[in-house]
Amino acid sequence: MIFTYAGIETVLEDHDCPHCGKPMEAWLAPPDSGWGVVLVCYNNECPHYKGSDQDIVNKRDDCTLGCRYALNPDNGYKPFNLVAMCF
Repeated sequence: MIFTYAGIETVLEDHDCPHCGKPMEAWLAPPDSGWGVVLVCYNNECPHYKGSDQDIVNKRDDCTLGCRYALNPDNGYKPFNLVAMCF
């Protein structure tokens, strides 16, 4: 996959989420995060994402955060949980 932002092209390997099988999509992380472009599963029905709000320790009851499955190309596509808003 080729991801283009501000005229800069980044070539990424194609990956499918191992939890739901859907293709993962490129996301440009905020500049202060220390990440560049990462791959994220945006499937709201993904088993990894559904119910992940219960996996966040010390989260307030009224908080709507959860975890999406993500891969970081900068470290060999190692997986990590990307904290995100739950719908």
